[in-house]
Amino acid sequence: MRVLLLYPLFPKSFWSFEKTLALLNRKAMLPPLGLVTVAAILPQEWEFKLVDRNVRHVTEAEWAWADLVILSAMIVQKEDFLNQIKEAKRRGKAVAVGGPYPTALPEEAKASGADYLILDEGEITLPLFVEAIERGDAGGIFRSQGEKPDVTYTPVPRFDLLEFDAYSEMSVQFSRGCPFQCEFCDIIVLYGRKPRTKTPAQLLAELERLYELGWRRSIFMVDDNFIGNKRNVKLFLKELKPWMVEQGYPFSFATEASVDLAKDQELMDMMVQCNFGAVFLGIETPDEESLALTQKYQNTRDSLSDAVHAIARSGLRVMAGFIIGFDGEKPGAGDRIVQFVEKTAIPTALFSMLQALPDTALWHRLKREGRLRSESADINQVTLMNFVPTRPLEEIAREYIDAFWKLYEPECFLDRTYRHFRILGEATYPKKGKRSGKKLDWVTIRALLIICWRNGLLRRTRWQFWRNLFNMYRHNPGGLSSYLSVCAQLEHFLEYRQIVKEQMEAQLAQLPKQVLYSGSSDLSPPLLAK
Repeated sequence: MRVLLLYPLFPKSFWSFEKTLALLNRKAMLPPLGLVTVAAILPQEWEFKLVDRNVRHVTEAEWAWADLVILSAMIVQKEDFLNQIKEAKRRGKAVAVGGPYPTALPEEAKASGADYLILDEGEITLPLFVEAIERGDAGGIFRSQGEKPDVTYTPVPRFDLLEFDAYSEMSVQFSRGCPFQCEFCDIIVLYGRKPRTKTPAQLLAELERLYELGWRRSIFMVDDNFIGNKRNVKLFLKELKPWMVEQGYPFSFATEASVDLAKDQELMDMMVQCNFGAVFLGIETPDEESLALTQKYQNTRDSLSDAVHAIARSGLRVMAGFIIGFDGEKPGAGDRIVQFVEKTAIPTALFSMLQALPDTALWHRLKREGRLRSESADINQVTLMNFVPTRPLEEIAREYIDAFWKLYEPECFLDRTYRHFRILGEATYPKKGKRSGKKLDWVTIRALLIICWRNGLLRRTRWQFWRNLFNMYRHNPGGLSSYLSVCAQLEHFLEYRQIVKEQMEAQLAQLPKQVLYSGSSDLSPPLLAK
């Protein structure tokens, strides 16, 4: 069996970083970890080729070679996912699909022509699919029926199928699931509330494989909450540290975690000692009433600003996600988010309008209330809310546009980045121990020169940029490379904030005034799309 693993295009988004990646001659931030894991679970006598369409197109030779095409996608990849199913069927190929999007809305993949729907977690449903293939079945839908796999049996992903030079970072996964119950989150729907972790030896084998294949850059732990099981995380970090020392610190790490990380100094210290450099926090909003309503209680127990500072002082760069449009939200939420980001000096702040993801608790509540504007899944960071909010939609959208614009004013972004790295400089580098010396290649040198040229000469930020760079050299010289890397993100954000503004304005112009200016309490049932 010759299998073409196909990963659909992402639309431009907060995380796409095209302009920043172009500086380093990269094509995408992260590889499709799900597909290389699928390749490891399927029979190894099968032949595999992988094409990430965010890196390059499929060649005619690859289409001709394949007996079977397997696609995996998230909801934001919907458009290209459905198009590639149709293209594969046009060429007479058998098509199998899986991943978060078809698992949430399998009827859409089926309607586009997919033959096999491999839903839920692949460790359970892929063997069922293989049995169907061996029986000669021409199609089928495979579900886990609520069973969650033991991930300690998940094999090492087939990293050898990836085009390493195309990616800024590699990805590995330690755990699945999250112990919390945020109303808007689909992670607990997909993976459950009981975090399941791999063994330390298992994940070290994955890192060893990446090392053998020549990877020497950053690795993102794609767990949606890396610290969901703190006991097991600490056991892993205890094993990771001597391995990193022995190999000369070949990787740096980043991950996602809940804000209660700030209350565990031992865990933060262990992460820093293992060369973790950044963590993404789902802060969502500084409004406690909204946090309570959406059941994000873990963010209401302590001061969020204190938590951000504690994590940064420990040596972990903070990235954070924010959402506007919660029920009961008071006017001015966008400005309150901007004020919080400025106060805490978070350089990279993801900002989006609330969306009801399929099958989440929020989705079901809004459906009961008759407030879903659409039951389809045309969702990304530049689409209007897919439900009727409790305050006027235009008011929320205008706040979103204005706040995004303010967050990524060049002076504001560079100032936050500088202040954040000054905090990091107090703790990060002395705790990591000796790091292996890494020579700067010409691509990196060129990227740094372009950053200095644009921020230090072309833009009005020139004096601010050189002053901050000089002070960084004085106070945190070990962090200079990382600091300039974050400064480089401005190239992306300047373009993306314009995209946000233009696309939001275009969508607002197309909606009836009755929808724009009314909150849910003002709408009668005929105005709601069922």
